[in-house]
Amino acid sequence: MLMRTDPFRELDRLAQQLTGVSGTWSKPSAMPMDAYREGEEYVIALDLPGVAKDAIDIDVERNMLTVKAERRPVATGEDVQVELSERPLGVFSRQLVLADTLDTERIRADYDAGVLTLRIPIAERAKPRKIAIGGEPDHRQLGT
Repeated sequence: MLMRTDPFRELDRLAQQLTGVSGTWSKPSAMPMDAYREGEEYVIALDLPGVAKDAIDIDVERNMLTVKAERRPVATGEDVQVELSERPLGVFSRQLVLADTLDTERIRADYDAGVLTLRIPIAERAKPRKIAIGGEPDHRQLGT
């Protein structure tokens, strides 16, 4: 039900780990995710530890779901002297093409413990249903 849009995302992630360069608005870093079906909905879980809820932006246009987030430095100010900084800062983004069988009008989002969870219901038109056979009843009798 989900399609990856960037086959080179893993190479970008590896290059960022090797160079230590964080994402920018023009070239955001990837965010890890899981996607699975649970009953009558798809669930997408994105790891965003240390990101404030108001720094997350979720958009859906047609079948393109875009999640952008920005992790900012926690300790700032004149008195702050950073001794060690290993957690990546900057902009993170993920784009997913959603299948037509998902109801993009009813996406729910929750953010808890650094995990953004999106729940996308399967559209009613995509669920299996019985089709009634119409037409006139056959009143012909055998042998007449």
